[in-house]
Amino acid sequence: MREPSLELDGWCLDDAEQRQARAPDTFVIPSKKLRTKLSRGGLAQLLFLITVEDGEAPECERMWVVVRRRFPGGYLGVLDNDPTCIEKNHELWSGSEIPFEARHVIDVKPASRASLAIAGRKPRRPWAPALELGDGDDL
Repeated sequence: MREPSLELDGWCLDDAEQRQARAPDTFVIPSKKLRTKLSRGGLAQLLFLITVEDGEAPECERMWVVVRRRFPGGYLGVLDNDPTCIEKNHELWSGSEIPFEARHVIDVKPASRASLAIAGRKPRRPWAPALELGDGDDL
């Protein structure tokens, strides 16, 4: 699956494992076991790097994603936050489908009734490159 990129999409995901390796005392992430066993409706917090119009460097925002499906090597989820550094748009906003891997996860929360309902809905904006994947686990 193609990962989001700053050049093509205007945003990408930061690698939490690399950040944690650079600052192990100040940047703590969940265990690999937790990050690789996310279930439908569970929440994963990810680091988004977002291009802003008047900035030279991308802004970094921590946002929650509700897990919808699992694929070999990763997940598809639905953004459950709105970015604060950009205006409302159709590309990256709550309800947008987000592809991610365990290495992107900085925090996790268990599923709730509300998050399970979100996971069961069709995303407002599907991640089109995900269509290349074929069938995944509906968790």
